[in-house]
Amino acid sequence: MQHTPGDKLGPYEIVALIGAGGMGEVYKAHDSRLDRDVAIKVSAKQFGTRFEREARAIAALNHSHICQVYDVGPNYLVMEFIEGAPLSGPLPIDIAVRYGLQICDALDAAHKKNITHRDLKPENILVTDSGVKLLDFGLAKQGASDKTVASEAVTGDLTIPGMVLGTAAYMSPEQAKGEDADPRSDIFSFGLVLYEMLSGRRAFSKGSAIETIAAILRDEPPPLDGPPGISAIVNRCLRKVPADRFQTMGEIRTALERIQVTTEHPTLLPAANTPSIAVLPFANLSPDKENEYFGDGLAEEILNLLSKIPGLKVIARTSAFSFRSKESSLREFAERLDVRTVLEGSVRRAGNRIRVTVQLVNAANQMQLWSERYDRELTDIFAIQDEIGQAISEALKLRLAPEVKSVNVEAWQDYLRGQYYRLRLTPESMAKAKECFEQSIAIDPNYAPPYSGLAEYFYALAGLGIKPLAEMAPLARSAAGKALAIDPANSEAHSVLGAMAAFCDYDWEMAKKHHRKALAATPVPTSTRHRYVQFYLLPQGRISDAMEQSRLALETDPLSMSLHFCLTGALYMARRYAETIDHIRKALDIDANFYLVWATIGLAQLHSGLTQDAIVSLKRTVELAPWFDMGRAYLTAALYDENNRASTIDFARKLQSSRGLNMGAAVCYAVAGETDAMFEALEAAWHKREWYLLFAQNPFFDPYLDDPRFKALRRRMNLEATQSQSAKN
Repeated sequence: MQHTPGDKLGPYEIVALIGAGGMGEVYKAHDSRLDRDVAIKVSAKQFGTRFEREARAIAALNHSHICQVYDVGPNYLVMEFIEGAPLSGPLPIDIAVRYGLQICDALDAAHKKNITHRDLKPENILVTDSGVKLLDFGLAKQGASDKTVASEAVTGDLTIPGMVLGTAAYMSPEQAKGEDADPRSDIFSFGLVLYEMLSGRRAFSKGSAIETIAAILRDEPPPLDGPPGISAIVNRCLRKVPADRFQTMGEIRTALERIQVTTEHPTLLPAANTPSIAVLPFANLSPDKENEYFGDGLAEEILNLLSKIPGLKVIARTSAFSFRSKESSLREFAERLDVRTVLEGSVRRAGNRIRVTVQLVNAANQMQLWSERYDRELTDIFAIQDEIGQAISEALKLRLAPEVKSVNVEAWQDYLRGQYYRLRLTPESMAKAKECFEQSIAIDPNYAPPYSGLAEYFYALAGLGIKPLAEMAPLARSAAGKALAIDPANSEAHSVLGAMAAFCDYDWEMAKKHHRKALAATPVPTSTRHRYVQFYLLPQGRISDAMEQSRLALETDPLSMSLHFCLTGALYMARRYAETIDHIRKALDIDANFYLVWATIGLAQLHSGLTQDAIVSLKRTVELAPWFDMGRAYLTAALYDENNRASTIDFARKLQSSRGLNMGAAVCYAVAGETDAMFEALEAAWHKREWYLLFAQNPFFDPYLDDPRFKALRRRMNLEATQSQSAKN
């Protein structure tokens, strides 16, 4: 029954009815004991599960942008009374950003208490004179085990029986499918709220709740008219796959903080006060020069530790470690990476004693912000890492929770040495890497990283064409499986298994499962992002997603040539040849000896009609990587006009007979017009599971796309249906 003004609920006197719904009513009331107004939410039945959930959720929180709970009665909650109006748009960009930051703070506080809101929408956000207040935690999930099971749901803006919980227009795709929701579900809903603040309209608004849910699962929202920077933030929040979104509210806050809005020109500019850091490889001052791996490994461990600090931009290893071979000044390097601070240090090792000297430097003026020296036993190395991380956290006025490690130091050293050699990608260094990983495993069989290192080693041998995939795939899968048996969250192991599922089995669902788990790591390793783009997004024709993932990774690893290769590969597959050429010319300023981008620019030049330029680029590819047989095939295709047809066909046959490379032969047959031979080569590539077959949408094969044999091949690779569904993923 409804209450009227003057009624008493415990010590509270009802003043007025504020609102009503299927779950009960909300009243303004007065607490005479403290002489303050309060809001009372009265349950339609005796303190239901939803009210109990809300009471517990709000009681666990104490935040200036979250409505506070004061008291609990037999069937009511007493909360802070807020004078305000529900959030609505459109709003000026600066105000939308300010409100967005406040919502970020509120949700971040909830997520850190293991609380997912699950019903974020403008109606649950009140705008007051002091900012926004987040309301209604009635659908909140507290704890990992609180799976959504309910007999009620919302569709449109009304609650009806028999469906999943949430408000249709603001649901995440996983909520709409009845799956369990985690904080990334709130991130999707936050993107919808931010979209509405900026545009004044809902991102997904259809005639019925069912149509709205279908649009959330299937469609992209209409583009925003605002500046591209804030549109990119919204778009990333609204990715259908949780792993493709921002992973924490802290990441969104960082992105929003990096923009400023001018009154005359509402464009987004870099913010000067964003905390950011690059960790340089620690100099090896030991007499034994082979100890360089130790300095690299220590710096990388500290880098990974710092990456867990919310709000701190940390440059990835690939870009940060490139400073070792550069002649530019520290200031120039920091400007190139767009960071304000740099951590540099040195390591001197003598027997089991180490001395680590480290300093944090303001890159702009070269002033030292903090420094320290550690003289310890080698067994204290993990404590040193945590101490350095904590000290930097304090110097940057951020928070960092210490990590607890129980790793055998010798096994850890061998793993670091293995990574050091593996990343050099020469036959000699790869052999040393394998030896180091195996030594690490022999010392500590329950240490996961060397197993994932071996998985990446076997994968690399196949990917570089050094060993046949058929031989390497079982070894890579076995090593990855052992890593995951010890550490189910190991990103590198999941990433390798995702790639193997693609080019060994054409099992895209299994590939998606592993890539999602790999991308949940903090930070996401560069190689993980590379494999996701190369062996999942591009083969399915998800070009725009591949570009976005590449650009996203380049934000924290701007000097990674493998990521530039991913981005330009996506541009090339989109037939955007001029952009491909332009981007690669800039990337070659970073590393002029990265053979894969020489191959890509050569292909883009060839298909642009710049045949002579293509020949020069592809010859450079072959010079840099004489063992790269696909490079030779591309060069032969570029030289087709200069050679006679017979020599091109002869080279294709040699590739098949002596090198076993059917895809290279297929390219040569394609330019020579040998259609039957081309399809025979593609068929042989399918039987051998040559991974280049994943890129059969290469422009060389454009004239043959309508041939039934080509379509049948794509169906056997499970790509026809997959591509038609790509927008839903």
